[in-house]
Amino acid sequence: MTTERDNINSEAPSLAADLLPAAKPMFKKQRGSKTSPLKVILLVILALALIAAPIIFQGFGQLLLIRIFAIVGLYIILAMGLNIVVGYAGLLDFGRMAFYAFGAYAAMLIGVPLAQALGPQLGGWAYVVSLVGGAIVSSLVGFLLSLPVMRLRGDYLAIVTLGFGEIVRICLQNNFLGLSNGAQGLPRTGQTLPAPPGLDWLKMNVYFPINDRFVIEFSSNVYWYYIILILLVVAIIVVRRQDNSRLGRSWAALREDEVAAAAMGVNTTRAKTWAFVLGALWGGVAGATFSYFQMVASPETFNFFNSVLVLAIVVIGGMGSIPGVIVGALAIQGIPEFIRWFAQNFLSGAASGIDKTVSNYRNLILGLLMVVMMAIRPAGLIPSKRIKREIHGAGGSDGSTRVEGDVLVNGVPAGIEGATPGGGEGA
Repeated sequence: MTTERDNINSEAPSLAADLLPAAKPMFKKQRGSKTSPLKVILLVILALALIAAPIIFQGFGQLLLIRIFAIVGLYIILAMGLNIVVGYAGLLDFGRMAFYAFGAYAAMLIGVPLAQALGPQLGGWAYVVSLVGGAIVSSLVGFLLSLPVMRLRGDYLAIVTLGFGEIVRICLQNNFLGLSNGAQGLPRTGQTLPAPPGLDWLKMNVYFPINDRFVIEFSSNVYWYYIILILLVVAIIVVRRQDNSRLGRSWAALREDEVAAAAMGVNTTRAKTWAFVLGALWGGVAGATFSYFQMVASPETFNFFNSVLVLAIVVIGGMGSIPGVIVGALAIQGIPEFIRWFAQNFLSGAASGIDKTVSNYRNLILGLLMVVMMAIRPAGLIPSKRIKREIHGAGGSDGSTRVEGDVLVNGVPAGIEGATPGGGEGA
């Protein structure tokens, strides 16, 4: 037996369907996106340019340019690790150089004795073991650091990580436990690092003189350029996959609002721990490669200013954006080095003082650039779409609220004529 209330309830859905148009879904089904042919062509041209650049520079004798690109590549890897912590998870970290140092010193402490044990034939493969060892040691340190700072955020977290970085540098400088060899660094006197695998063979077999001024050969600088390029490509692929994973969504929720993320079931402790561990891992990879590339690991390399430099790369380039990190590293780390190279090659009269001039004005320009960027483009040069929406909102410059699919326009459902943001009817 039906009652009057049942009849009203049965008619309510049809009445609502008559008054309101069918709402579009909030989240549309994602289909496989097609890459435009122009983008593919540009990527192919960029790949060919990156592969051919060191050979061309080597042929003209511009070894400094190869080293500049290699160092910039290391800073990109280092900044991508920091981008996980700062850009994805929203955790302010000023101790990035500590993980860089752990990777470099662990690679030296593992690689030198292992190379001696393997002998001259297999000693070069110690770099591969050192690379893995440096990444593992840095990841372990990142995990241990995440334990005491789990409940910290903002300025407090920044101060703790800053202190951690300085503690590591001072311990290395004072030869803590007799491992770091003090200010002289590693390797110790009388110890040498063997050539990495394949370098000697490439030096002997890759030699093509084109003319008197251009010779194609495989030097140590070219070798390390390609090694760093391979590591950089792997880092880009891995970090991008992590951002698109469930863990990446946990980081996004943690960055936006930690309390709301925890209330919605996100394991914030796990997300923070993985952010520190994975960020430290790439710091260890960059540090281990840096120590073999420079053939030395010394404490003055891992100072506080370099940590600020890496943070500036992430902030100015664009937090949470891989292209932004690349552009930021080229702008902050690459441009001053290119100025020095230009002065040495084309301004011979001013080359003697250009290093000091660039060093003096670099900090001033860097600070000014950060102030201007925070005022004009707080999201960075090439910001992440997600962070750009967080800063500027989903709407236009007029402050209106718009959601994809036109579900909300100015805070009310689309298609309701005469509705106003306050909930009343229009005039």
